[in-house]
Amino acid sequence: MSEPELTDNEAKKIDALRLARHDRRMENASQHLLVVDDDREIRILLAEQLAAAGYRISVAADGAEMRRKLAQHAIDLIILDLNLPREDGLTLCRNLRTQSNTPIIMLTARGQPIDRIIGLEMGADDYIAKPFEPRELVARIRSVLRRARSLPANLDPLDARRALFAGWTFDLEFRQLVDPQGRVVMLSGTEFRLLRLFVEYPNRVLSREQLLTMGAVRQADAQDRAVDLQVSRLRQKLGAAGAELIRTVRAEGYVLAASVTLE
Repeated sequence: MSEPELTDNEAKKIDALRLARHDRRMENASQHLLVVDDDREIRILLAEQLAAAGYRISVAADGAEMRRKLAQHAIDLIILDLNLPREDGLTLCRNLRTQSNTPIIMLTARGQPIDRIIGLEMGADDYIAKPFEPRELVARIRSVLRRARSLPANLDPLDARRALFAGWTFDLEFRQLVDPQGRVVMLSGTEFRLLRLFVEYPNRVLSREQLLTMGAVRQADAQDRAVDLQVSRLRQKLGAAGAELIRTVRAEGYVLAASVTLE
């Protein structure tokens, strides 16, 4: 029995789907990913699956090899296993964040929420637990790369180890804030990212949309008024002067109203 012929609408939908898949593969081909995992079989499997999705792939078995590959290639995203020999994934993630804004997806066999939280606090952009569907990983990669590409072109990354403002010391290398009396104030990952953006662009109004686009609040947490809530929390960490340091500009956004010295 012959198969029924497609209607014009069905044929157009299939053609559109094929074209979309082709466009995605062409877009992916310009992206170079680095897979860091000490399990050789997993490295090979991920490399094959991601190459099939159109990405260019490099692999590394540990931190030392990862650094060599980063020195050799322009990497767009790192898939980093948590359980690595000698230097674990969390340590590598934290060190990478002090040197680069390259997106990182943490990959681990652990499924405990605390592992996910720690990974994100260390600066990972996303987190996926083994075993996982290859399509889910590809979807997460696309999402993270899309967010990374949305960083406004006129806003360059900060190149400094610490920032001084209004008597406060913001240590970017060790990810901590020190008040004028020398006491360490603990910051959450979101508070760290938010304050980093404010010291990068002091005395400039940053809209809620800009803060979201630049990753101050992760898209998964970007509910209504999420930016307002995080700004409020950061102000509390800055004490009595918090509202004066981070001011609200009605209908526009927020501004760090202080001179900043970068070192």
